[in-house]
Amino acid sequence: MAEGQIRKAISGFYYVEHNGELIQCKSRGVFRLKGINPLVGDMVTYTPDGENDATITDVHPRKSELVRPPIANVDQVLLVFSVVEPDMSLRLLDRFLSVIESHRLEPIIYVSKEDLANQQTIAENEGNLAYYRRIGYTVLRNVGNEEPLIEVLRPYLNGKTTVLAGQSGVGKSTLLNTILPELELKTGVISDALGRGKHTTRHVELLEIADGLVADTPGFSSLDFEHIEKEELRDCFVEISEAGEGCKFRGCLHVKEPGCTVKAQVEEGTISEARYKNYLLFLQEIMDRKPRY
Repeated sequence: MAEGQIRKAISGFYYVEHNGELIQCKSRGVFRLKGINPLVGDMVTYTPDGENDATITDVHPRKSELVRPPIANVDQVLLVFSVVEPDMSLRLLDRFLSVIESHRLEPIIYVSKEDLANQQTIAENEGNLAYYRRIGYTVLRNVGNEEPLIEVLRPYLNGKTTVLAGQSGVGKSTLLNTILPELELKTGVISDALGRGKHTTRHVELLEIADGLVADTPGFSSLDFEHIEKEELRDCFVEISEAGEGCKFRGCLHVKEPGCTVKAQVEEGTISEARYKNYLLFLQEIMDRKPRY
């Protein structure tokens, strides 16, 4: 038996990296009976069946797991948001950040397509993103930076497993092609009518980039809060979670409760009113959700 990591999964086969080689594996039928589904990113034990074929016999415990995209043992999410084509939506950004925070993963915001925007749009977006920097998020830009993009990203990718995510058409495949040209990934064409791109990634695969692993994924575009309870959402907004420690009531949802420090900080401008309104919108969405049986 040997051990390795699943680097990609296609059509029922798992490709496990071991000593620089990819071993094509199938999974044991008993996994299905036990409800075990091997995922890209899993560390596994396998038994060779031939020269380059094997059967996965054990899936090791995971430190993290995502359902959409289906991937395990992720450390962080590189969240790509374009300034134009499609235009940046702070509500969508907050939606992504909330889902990422709910999985206890580290988000890194990368701003793309600034070369296609006018200076007014760039300045407006930079003003908005300054707030996200202030509350602790890493926001990366490459406009005006003489370093190659791979060097800009290297300190953040080194030694980490990173999921590349973002709305369709923001330039995820273009970013990967830039930092790893030999990939020659197909890039999407923006639909003028819909203002968004077409999905171009069909499977999850871990790529070795900048001394780390990066996953280009077809998922993470359908964002919902099915796995988040209303009492958990406040912890998915970092500044609301921190301010909420001073609320009068331990279970404060920061809506109409008296003695709410979150509402007080919104009124005084410490917490962004736009972010707070998005929190209330998402909270209502969760409360309107049909109960699960």
